[in-house]
Amino acid sequence: MELHDLNVFVTAARFGSVTRAATALSTVQPNVTARIRLLERELAVQLFHRTHRGITLTAKGKELLPYAQQMLALAQSAKAAMGNLHDVGGTLEIGSLQSTAAARLPELLKAYAAKHDRVDISIATGTAAELTAKVLECRLDGAFVAGVEDHPELDIVASFAEELVMVTPASYRSVRDYFKQGALPKVLVFKVGCHYRQRLERYIADEGVGVSSQMEFGTIDGIIGCVAAGLGITMLPRSVVERSARRGDVAVHTLPATYRRADTQFITRKAQIRSPALERLIDVIRSDRAPAARPAKRRA
Repeated sequence: MELHDLNVFVTAARFGSVTRAATALSTVQPNVTARIRLLERELAVQLFHRTHRGITLTAKGKELLPYAQQMLALAQSAKAAMGNLHDVGGTLEIGSLQSTAAARLPELLKAYAAKHDRVDISIATGTAAELTAKVLECRLDGAFVAGVEDHPELDIVASFAEELVMVTPASYRSVRDYFKQGALPKVLVFKVGCHYRQRLERYIADEGVGVSSQMEFGTIDGIIGCVAAGLGITMLPRSVVERSARRGDVAVHTLPATYRRADTQFITRKAQIRSPALERLIDVIRSDRAPAARPAKRRA
């Protein structure tokens, strides 16, 4: 097996499209197809299912993927060892919670890019459950998630400490005022698998309050906009709603200590061989780790 063929295979698996893989590799579609077929003939297995929608890994393709990623990572490490340790290149596929991507990643990636501007970075957002599954399935190099406990297959690096707050329409002076209104509250949340949604559901249950309905969203802006419009309430990190609160679009309320703190962690697979690009990212996370959030004195 040639490293070039493995790189083509990994890139095609990443994008799920021969055309997009060709673009990423600065080549043409027939070349990508030819290299994949050559690898399939060499291994005597089919690596991809091909449909009009694109390509997906077969069972054998999924089995090969972590080995291919490890071999490419080892090759990058060898090059780094033989050359300039600071001249790191390659690609990183990172997952992140939407709130982390919006409020925390810009500064962290700025610090990383200042030292390693030859690394191409792809960011995928999702719930903690989705991202954890993708890391375990070798579809992401690592991910920023919340609520992950000790896991036998994961290495966990503490990254950010967030203060969770309740967010209501601007007219409410407290969460209890919202609960005291005639109708049962509506909650605006991300889909199942979101750690903040789980925390909100527990808080409402502990308060002994029923819920009239839930509205699921795919973006933070959608949730905040609908809270501002009076459609319901939510629970989010203070860092992502501060600007909206300052504008008076929504009201932010401090939570009891039991629900307030949410730690964001960066997870990677224990079994993987980390590329130099991934190692340097973890170094930046550790050196630039945000301090614990300090609750501000705001409306309770």
